[in-house]
Amino acid sequence: MNTVRHPKLNTAMGLVIIIVLLFPIYWMVNASLQPGGATVDTAWLPLNPDLSGYRTALDEQGGNLMTSLMVALGSVALSLVIAVPAAYALVQFRLRWADYLLFAVLISQMIPGIVIANALYNVYAEIGLLNSIPGLILADSTSGIPFAILICRALMGSLPPALVEAAHVDGAGPVRAFLSVVVPVSRNAIITAGLFTFLFTWSDFLFALTLTTTEEVRPVTLGIYNYLGAYVNDWSSVMATAVLASLPALVLLVVAQKYVAAGATGGAVK
Repeated sequence: MNTVRHPKLNTAMGLVIIIVLLFPIYWMVNASLQPGGATVDTAWLPLNPDLSGYRTALDEQGGNLMTSLMVALGSVALSLVIAVPAAYALVQFRLRWADYLLFAVLISQMIPGIVIANALYNVYAEIGLLNSIPGLILADSTSGIPFAILICRALMGSLPPALVEAAHVDGAGPVRAFLSVVVPVSRNAIITAGLFTFLFTWSDFLFALTLTTTEEVRPVTLGIYNYLGAYVNDWSSVMATAVLASLPALVLLVVAQKYVAAGATGGAVK
């Protein structure tokens, strides 16, 4: 059966789908530029942009944005420092129990977050990590580390053994070969793992709600949640906070998209 192609129709349908998907983002930005008020009264176009919502958002939520940024960056650093060497060890040293360890990593991804959050709350209450940035970094890393191990191991397992063997012939030890050869070649996987770990942490709400009880340490996701009760009649401030909270993730996605989209083994064949 012949398939009739209609390029113009397909393009039109694609544009409609994109417009539908992007409309909530447009409406968020549009509402953030309007004078204070309910969203049902918001004009379709910000003909007279008002930045008062952003000023209010920065005054009220600036500290929460910095908290989220520190927690996200810390979680990325901790996850990669642990996950990248662990993935390399699973591939390079041919451990007999590697398959069981990978199975445990997969199982850990299936544990409901509320279970981990409740367990961490009891431990944190004992050791004094409640309402602390290090405590949130450790909690969010419980999601980032397993994911990063799986991503990095998939790439490292496909690397030609000759790469590491050549480094050993040149006199490099295991650590030197790992840092000088494996890490640069695995750049795409490492950046992908770091990017998704950042996104997981930046959008986290469960750990923030469970492990913080004061305003001194409060991620922006929890700040927006509490913000709704105080500014439910001033949606421009709420939407401005949402726009500001979306910017770091948007910038990272734009900057890192070429690494994420690159072939997993592209660096190994160059």
